[in-house]
Amino acid sequence: MIRLALRMPERRPLVRVICVMAALVLLALASGPGLAESPDAFVVRDVEVDRTATTAAQAREQAVAEGERLALRRLLQRLTPRDQSARLAGLGENRIAELIDNFEVQSERTSAVRYIGAFTFRFKPNEIRGLLRDAGIPFAETAARPLVVLPLLQEEGGLLLWEDTNAWRVAWSRLSTGDSLAPLIAALGDLADITEITAAQADAGDEARIAAFAGRYGAAGAIVAKAQLEPAEDGRAAVLHVSAMRVGGGEGEQTVVESFTAAPDEAPAALMVRAAAAIVAGIEDRWKSEVVLQFDREARLVASVELKDIGDWIAVRQRLAVVAEIRRYALLTLTRTEAIVELHFIGEASQLRLALAQRDLSLAPLETTGEANWRLALGRAGAAGVPARP
Repeated sequence: MIRLALRMPERRPLVRVICVMAALVLLALASGPGLAESPDAFVVRDVEVDRTATTAAQAREQAVAEGERLALRRLLQRLTPRDQSARLAGLGENRIAELIDNFEVQSERTSAVRYIGAFTFRFKPNEIRGLLRDAGIPFAETAARPLVVLPLLQEEGGLLLWEDTNAWRVAWSRLSTGDSLAPLIAALGDLADITEITAAQADAGDEARIAAFAGRYGAAGAIVAKAQLEPAEDGRAAVLHVSAMRVGGGEGEQTVVESFTAAPDEAPAALMVRAAAAIVAGIEDRWKSEVVLQFDREARLVASVELKDIGDWIAVRQRLAVVAEIRRYALLTLTRTEAIVELHFIGEASQLRLALAQRDLSLAPLETTGEANWRLALGRAGAAGVPARP
């Protein structure tokens, strides 16, 4: 039962009406969903197709079928580990169509026998989950807040960042991580970037500068990716040494060091693109391993939520509704200043905290013998996030 503690002023009828209306609204928002989901995790955009057939209608029909296959492949690559995403490649067209909720045409061009189009496909979350679970394929749904990349290139003449001669920055600009659960943003390298942070500051991991820089892109932090090319000589292939350090985002610094040897006849620019892609793939896999859904482990906790007004509870409820780890939640107690909520979730509490953090919700243990043993709070004063830079 929900207990409301709204004191009604005796001689102010209008205030009394407002309080009653607020109580009714809160009661209407009290119950949580049975299964949370993040809609964007199951949406695949910009699926481009080009088909030629006897007629334009046939070409369009074939294009849609091809788009469905491409979209499913991209979805599985997004949700599952790299070594698992190809296991369902043999699904037939009818089965794939059953997994799709709807699609929309972003753009199209036709001739008498040709169809060129771009589609957005929306998949049925529960159907995809069931498909993966039946196949025994681990998967994740929680998207990380984006990180912006600062690509440093060490050369004999010094450290490059925003210079036009920085081939390492060019390599990163060619990558796309739009389908990833761990999205990365390629910095523009415009005047605002140049004045915001220097190569030396990025190399030193200057947290204040990097935080300000990332905030302008709406990112949680940055990946400082530093590369140094060891040229080919005396019969040895060129080697690119890379260190990728995460700075910011509230999870502490994380550094990965790797070396990439050039293949025969592989140009330095191609080597850099391959190395950047490998770094991206490693970031994606590490993130998926941290947030993979553990359906065999279920737990519950009771958390206290401090409220300033009804808007705080609405914001908390909206964010809880898109956390994949939460199976359901119940509002136990509600007053004007506090809500007590019971969360039923899968996995470990540490994984739940990580998933909540991506929605700007912080979860911390409480040293108390009361009903709630955790504190759930809106991050960044309840804001949805720093506006992304245009």
